[in-house]
Amino acid sequence: MALSPDEVRKVGSLARLALTDDEVEHLTPQLNDLLAQFERLQAVDTTGVPAMSHAVPVVAFLREDVIVPSLPKAVVLAMGPEVDELLGGFVVPQVLAGDA
Repeated sequence: MALSPDEVRKVGSLARLALTDDEVEHLTPQLNDLLAQFERLQAVDTTGVPAMSHAVPVVAFLREDVIVPSLPKAVVLAMGPEVDELLGGFVVPQVLAGDA
C-alpha cells in the first residue's frame, strides 16, 4: 500500500504539521519505504514466539511489605512549617483558585 502525496498531506494535517510541497515530495517515498518494511515484517512467521513487551527481561526488585508502627502524630506535625492546632493538621497553600 503506497501513500499518495495527498495522503501524506492529510497525515501531516492530522499530526498538526503544515508541510510544504518540498517536504511532501521528500517524505512521500520515505513513508512508503516504512510501510513496505512493515509489510515485510508482517510476513514473518512468528508462530511459537512468545509475546513480549520489552526486548530484555525487566525485573522489579521490590521489598516485602512489612507493617511497622507509624510515627506519633505530634512528631510528624513538628516536622511541618505550619500547623493548624484546631484541626490538628498541616497548613498548606491554596492550590485551586476561583470558582470551582
